[in-house]
Amino acid sequence: MNTLVIDLTHGGVKIAVSLAKKGDNVYCYDIYNTLKDIEKRMLDVYNIELIQLDDLKKFNDDLKVIYPIHLPLSNDEIKEYNPDLNYTFITHHQAISEILTGWGKDINKIEVTGVKGKTSCVFMLKEIFMDYNPLILSSLGALIYENNKEIILQKNISITPANIKETIDLAYKLANPICGGQKKDQIYKCAIFESSLGTSGIGDVGLLTNIVEDYPIAKNKSSASAAKKQVFNCKIVCCNKESLDKYYNNINHTKINTFSINDKSANLYVKNVDYSLDETKISIIFNNIKTKNDDVINGEMKIKTFAPGPHHVLNVLGVVETALSLNIDKNKIIYGLRNYKGIPGRTNKRNVENSIIIEEINPGINTKAIEASVNMLNDESNYLISIGGDYGITCEEINEDSVAKFIENIDNEIILTGEVGKSISEKISKEVLFIEDYNSVFDFAIKNNRNLLFIYRSDYRKLSQR
Repeated sequence: MNTLVIDLTHGGVKIAVSLAKKGDNVYCYDIYNTLKDIEKRMLDVYNIELIQLDDLKKFNDDLKVIYPIHLPLSNDEIKEYNPDLNYTFITHHQAISEILTGWGKDINKIEVTGVKGKTSCVFMLKEIFMDYNPLILSSLGALIYENNKEIILQKNISITPANIKETIDLAYKLANPICGGQKKDQIYKCAIFESSLGTSGIGDVGLLTNIVEDYPIAKNKSSASAAKKQVFNCKIVCCNKESLDKYYNNINHTKINTFSINDKSANLYVKNVDYSLDETKISIIFNNIKTKNDDVINGEMKIKTFAPGPHHVLNVLGVVETALSLNIDKNKIIYGLRNYKGIPGRTNKRNVENSIIIEEINPGINTKAIEASVNMLNDESNYLISIGGDYGITCEEINEDSVAKFIENIDNEIILTGEVGKSISEKISKEVLFIEDYNSVFDFAIKNNRNLLFIYRSDYRKLSQR
């Protein structure tokens, strides 16, 4: 069977080479024309031919097509190029699952997807599994932890499915002298992979954080909820109850555990929560949690961690349920979450001179996320609130009219910044301060001894340089 890998922009080269190494006859279609020279040479080494879809007319017999879940072409549109072929279609995620068949049998494998909270959940899980020397792929990079020490495998790496394989390969190179590393046994006993649009299905647990917005993908031919449905390919699924009920109520899966802040019919829910900008206290009840060891567990626990708003607490619930599903001891979960202090360059709290700075930085920040961030202040009027950011960094964009309307009703002093802030400032009548450079927002707050809630829509890497 011939194999066609579509989309070399989002990890297709890695998938194609992995399949060619196994002996498959592989072709590639560079739909976005982004192939780099070094990648082209790699394809040449493994006799992988670049083609256009018109070239399918020359093919005979069977063809497996591997495509990204957000491909702006339907299967039927691809078939039109040669209706006589016998087609099999699988996603990049499914291809990675096939490539990694048999990998990681002796480790805990977790895949994390959802609209919001993915990275925060990954790093909360990291704290819980620190004794397992976790291997991590997240929007903050490919990392491995050895004896509580962070080792950066690759900093700028996307969370496409192919980079699950890349992260595993980087860890292998680190440990093997033939690749320039040190000879050592595999140190990680846990792997945590973040994925934006679904999971590969290799996870012992797949965590679906939420579907707070079901944004369109593939040029409006599909949606976030359809892509993230792939999480149900994992052995156990921990899913936000409200998202399960709304989008996936017809799913047939033997091990689904649900979590919710308010819905007491969920497998895990909140009994009581005491919010704080420093340390939130959460009492949790869990019932009939299905586990990796085929146990069904029930109980209660009290968590203290950095979770200043309800959206953070929801992340905590998903993380706790994921750990319980892997039969992790309650005390280890409690201890790990107590160590979680947020993520620098994402959500965190810090003191700078006489100012308290709370940062909410995320490429997917939208109206609901802004509202949730402001609400966690609990009407503390002494905080400056800065809102702004960049455009063109995620599939989901921001509703300026909705944000402008929300800002009109905020009593706190507002600072708008960046291109998002500039555009919003033209839609409101309320007097606000516009500061173009976000760095100057921090300077302004510190100089005036003011506390600051900094909400910024951006790739965290741009802001981590300051």
